[in-house]
Amino acid sequence: MPGNLAALRLQVETALAGRVSAPFSYRDRKLVEMVSAGIPEIDSLTGGLPRGGLTEICGPPCSGRTSLLVSALASRTARTEVCALVDGRDAFDPQAAAAAGVALKQLLWVRCHDIDQALRSTDLLLQGGGFGMIAVDLSDIPPATVRYVPLNSWFRFRRAVEDTPTILLLLEQEPNAKTCASLVLRMGFERPRWTGGGRDSCANPAARLLEGVGVRAEVVRSSVLPIGGSASGTDGSAAVFGVRR
Repeated sequence: MPGNLAALRLQVETALAGRVSAPFSYRDRKLVEMVSAGIPEIDSLTGGLPRGGLTEICGPPCSGRTSLLVSALASRTARTEVCALVDGRDAFDPQAAAAAGVALKQLLWVRCHDIDQALRSTDLLLQGGGFGMIAVDLSDIPPATVRYVPLNSWFRFRRAVEDTPTILLLLEQEPNAKTCASLVLRMGFERPRWTGGGRDSCANPAARLLEGVGVRAEVVRSSVLPIGGSASGTDGSAAVFGVRR
């Protein structure tokens, strides 16, 4: 019977894809263990990253997705958890990650060249188990390509990670997992902040200095409640963090 219900749910979600984003959201919210994402503002906004669930991080290029990924990896590996990164287009910079605090000896880096390799690798890692976090970075793959991944692939990933201590993190330019995702965050940059220049700064932009850029994170969808903590952010809530100098 549970298998029949799951198949029926998948059929309904597939039929409503693109028209109803979360047809079952009214009953999906459940208590889960949340762990730090490595960024206090994100932890305050969402309660952290859910174990046993799929978290989507989406946004355009240079929107802060990689910063959040590296912070999450640093947070988990600092606690001696073994993590895996499925790198969809072989774009990960291990030296920069190590400088940001990622313990590379605790990280399995799977270097892929297309989306098919990335999806197959994710399947194998989820079946093997034993990872504190599995991050799947598809952010450098064209959105049109990721859009054609069947919904049952995301559903299979979600089912594989359920009731496990693993955090499944998916990075893309736009959300695609629909209701298979327990938490969806949309990333983007705020307006740049400038210093100096005075009256001539508009005529001479070189007279101004870039002070920093705020990264904005917005909760698109959340179906989780942290165990023993405050409720995660409601849909539409947002936070600004990570000013770059």
